[in-house]
Amino acid sequence: MKTNILCGLYLLSASMFAQTNELAFVNNLNEINNVVKIRKSSRTNSTSNSGYNFDVLDAGVNSKYSEFCTGFFRNKVIMVSSKKLGPLAKIDPETGEGYQDLYCLDVDKNGRLSRPLLFSRILNTKYNESQLSFSPDQKTVYFTRSTKKVSTQYKLYKAILEEDSHGNWINEELLSINRQNVSIENPYMNHTGDKLYFSSNMIDSYGGYDIYVCNIKPNGDLSEPVNLGSAINTAKDEKYPSLSKDEKYLYFSSRGHLNFGGYDVFESKILKNGFSEPKNMGNTINTRFDEVAYRLAVKNKGYLSSNRKNTKGNYDIYTAINKEVIQTLKGKVIDVKSQTILPKSVVILKDEEGTEVSRYTTGNNATYSFKVKPLENYNISVTKEGFKDINIEFLANRGTETTYFKNFELFSTKPLNENLERELKLVADNIFFDSNKSNIKKELHRILNKIIYVLNEHPEMKLAINAYTDNIGDDLFNLKLSDDRAASVLNYLVTNGISKDRLRSKGYGESEPLIDCGNNCSQEDLQNNRRVDLVIINKFLK
Repeated sequence: MKTNILCGLYLLSASMFAQTNELAFVNNLNEINNVVKIRKSSRTNSTSNSGYNFDVLDAGVNSKYSEFCTGFFRNKVIMVSSKKLGPLAKIDPETGEGYQDLYCLDVDKNGRLSRPLLFSRILNTKYNESQLSFSPDQKTVYFTRSTKKVSTQYKLYKAILEEDSHGNWINEELLSINRQNVSIENPYMNHTGDKLYFSSNMIDSYGGYDIYVCNIKPNGDLSEPVNLGSAINTAKDEKYPSLSKDEKYLYFSSRGHLNFGGYDVFESKILKNGFSEPKNMGNTINTRFDEVAYRLAVKNKGYLSSNRKNTKGNYDIYTAINKEVIQTLKGKVIDVKSQTILPKSVVILKDEEGTEVSRYTTGNNATYSFKVKPLENYNISVTKEGFKDINIEFLANRGTETTYFKNFELFSTKPLNENLERELKLVADNIFFDSNKSNIKKELHRILNKIIYVLNEHPEMKLAINAYTDNIGDDLFNLKLSDDRAASVLNYLVTNGISKDRLRSKGYGESEPLIDCGNNCSQEDLQNNRRVDLVIINKFLK
């Protein structure tokens, strides 16, 4: 039997490793509701204003030693632990714990991690093993190991998984980016396998440990490291980089940004030319102690290590489940002069770099609605034929579940006479009657009062009120119904001071449909055909 075993292969069938789907096991996390929740010491509120709301749960695998989640391999969690194996296990004098080894863990039916098994007798040595990261095909591993002389200084290595083996890592290589008296830690490969992030105390760091990135060449070698810059790195330590599943956000732990104490987990959006200002992920995940090694398994679920109060050891692993904070931006598009609504306006939501996120074409009620992310910057553009385009910046400035209301007001680009006709058309688009009814509802008073305003502003104007119906029902009935509706509008205007000599009303029934759909009309078609038109019948304006 081979001595280069993968994750306790003596006990596990090779068929268990056939599937390489990313973290199918995390579906079991839905069943962890029976696990006792770890509450924040010295914090009583259940949510924060960070845009994040986490449940932080004991992962069920912690000992009196330190444990860290480092990555995922063939549906397993890979863990770094300083637990001692056997009575002759050596103690690291720098930490007072055993030398760190790599372990792998399954997830039980309750979503908790199983009893750890050694991951690899090749990668594990008598020195400290630490964080690692696998290529997308999981055939290459980048890993860190302490030096012989200094157990707290790590070097970066690469190894290849031998074809058709069950954990035989070969061609181990000390990579050329290592430097004398420099520690390289916490490697993390992106999901496309072309970049490797890590933390290091290289000579060009801003102070302590900074986060760097290298391009991964086709042969697996690394380009020269690039410091992520002052947006991410500070005069204090930044460590444990990782990415969101869509690779739009960088997560890391920092002592230098605004935090509750020790290392906190931060989020920064990856922009075309850098990074957004890091955001503390809130006091439902961070405490006055250290929170490190945040690793997502799926979109809103992952693992975290912390030395917070009441841990079993120095650092314990917790599952971190983010209950998504839902935010909505909604409102109407309105003509700035008449304050009438503007159907068929196009509202486009863009991120802070101008990339389109979503778009909405307003319906008969001229409303729009978008989902937005807490504390994100957006740009919103609104367009409609006959109106000036507008562009407005918007910040979702709350971290809790909320709805933002924002109306957009547009200015017309039409000449005066066309502008009046347009205003009247916009008013007419909002005149609706109940089915088979012609009476003026109270809700229509505000709309009809706008017609009165326009007529009073232009005393020479004469107006035709034309009404139409859909094609449902008897022709004669529809003709009479449309006459009654047009007359109702006329009577309202006369009752409110407009001379009857300036008005004309007529019903056309179903004879002039806006949409000639015959017997195949949709509900929207029928609604469009049940309309009122307001037409200026004298060209009084020069």
